[in-house]
Amino acid sequence: MTEQAASPTLDKRKSIILGIVGLAVIVLIFWKVIPQIGSYSEAWNALQGMGGFAMALVLATVLTYLGVYGLPFKAATPGLGYWPSQQVNQAAFAISNGVPAGGALGLAVQYGMLSSHGIAPAAATSAITAVGIWSTFVSLGFPILGVAAVAIAGASGTGNAHLATAVIGLGVLIAAVVIFVLVMRSQSLAERIGRLGNRLIAPLSHRVRRLQGVDLIGPITSFRSSMYDLLKRRWAAITAAQVGVSVAQFLILYVALRGIEGWDKPGSSILVVFGAFAISQLGLMVPITPGGLGTVDAIMIALLASFGVDSGTATAADLVWRASSYVPQIIIGIIALVSWYRRAGSMLASTSAASSARA
Repeated sequence: MTEQAASPTLDKRKSIILGIVGLAVIVLIFWKVIPQIGSYSEAWNALQGMGGFAMALVLATVLTYLGVYGLPFKAATPGLGYWPSQQVNQAAFAISNGVPAGGALGLAVQYGMLSSHGIAPAAATSAITAVGIWSTFVSLGFPILGVAAVAIAGASGTGNAHLATAVIGLGVLIAAVVIFVLVMRSQSLAERIGRLGNRLIAPLSHRVRRLQGVDLIGPITSFRSSMYDLLKRRWAAITAAQVGVSVAQFLILYVALRGIEGWDKPGSSILVVFGAFAISQLGLMVPITPGGLGTVDAIMIALLASFGVDSGTATAADLVWRASSYVPQIIIGIIALVSWYRRAGSMLASTSAASSARA
């Protein structure tokens, strides 16, 4: 029996609608929302004050971030080299963040790229799933760490809203991790959770057509079977890789902000900046704009300003952070896609030629 994986399909009409909505939200945020928080003209003036040393540090952190970004798939895919891992992740980033509603297409490309590097279908599916799950765990966990960092720093602007964020985030994260661990722990526990899920959705199945006839036991136990061996051996490496990506991205923001403020002057506490960065990652949970473009930026600027950072400086730092962590990845992702497409075409041509010769 050959292993097969379902290839994600795109609803063109839905993709176009979501793309238009996402673009409209991005324009609205950068045109109307952010200018109410920080001035673009003040941001430009602040950027002009950056010296060569500050720009060199930003460049160094960007290169570090780009380097670390290639680690998650290497950690999650036995036998995959660093450069193929880098290509897979960067190509998926370019599609997910550059194509309207490109998430499903990004998954399909990841699967195709892994397969072209000799990764078995089951291993490719497990790796893609593991990287996605761990990315979600980090996105849920960082806001909690951010609130803790701000509390330790004793920054102003922290109140019940931030505490509520931490409590809600912690509750969701604990629930997700506990369910995940229980599913992974044993087959019988996975089946029990499936039965519990069936009981929970039963009252809704009469109202939601898609839930009618759904049985969660099969998908959950199948998920456990496909993921257990990988996560048992590589959960620590996957965790370190995903945390490393987020930390490296934060360092771009911090170095940009301190460079604008001036390294030779007292500046913003690293705990405060981390708090603003980490809490703003909640914007990634709002699937309206690709990569949280605009939503994360608005939250981050507002938080930095509430913690005492000059609004123009905060806006400038965010713009440097966004451009530095977004534009290079889109470019690298496009190069990775073109390179893979040419490689895959050559492999297909060679296979066809070999088959013809045998015939």
